[in-house]
Amino acid sequence: MSSLDDLYRRVIMDHYQKPRNKGEFGDEALTVNMNNPTCGDRIQLQMKVEDGKVTEARFTGEGCSISMSSASMMTEAITGMDVDRALKTAELFSRMMKGEATEDEIEEADLGDIEALQGVSKFPARIKCATLAWKAMEKGLRE
Repeated sequence: MSSLDDLYRRVIMDHYQKPRNKGEFGDEALTVNMNNPTCGDRIQLQMKVEDGKVTEARFTGEGCSISMSSASMMTEAITGMDVDRALKTAELFSRMMKGEATEDEIEEADLGDIEALQGVSKFPARIKCATLAWKAMEKGLRE
């Protein structure tokens, strides 16, 4: 195992053990519920969108370390983004999970902790785990 793989594992476990933005909004928020029937992961994503910008995002749910870490990373990443950029980031993330995104695209997007999930592309069965929260975000922002 390379030191980079070890670092990525630590980042993923940190988000899993200490998730960011976990919880629910007490007031109205855009809410999307999704699940991955293949492995039992489920998520409720809530977002507040004002003036075309995601001002806050939170999630609840249960699942594997990949799905919950990805949700934590995603909520951190999209908070403060305009809706179009959030959707473009989701599209890039999906391509990264399929191994279709170039290193230049990933570097240019400055994905931060999200890059730690790049290795998931080597495990096709886990891609749905990593993309669950992202699919929920896309569904909510497109509706």
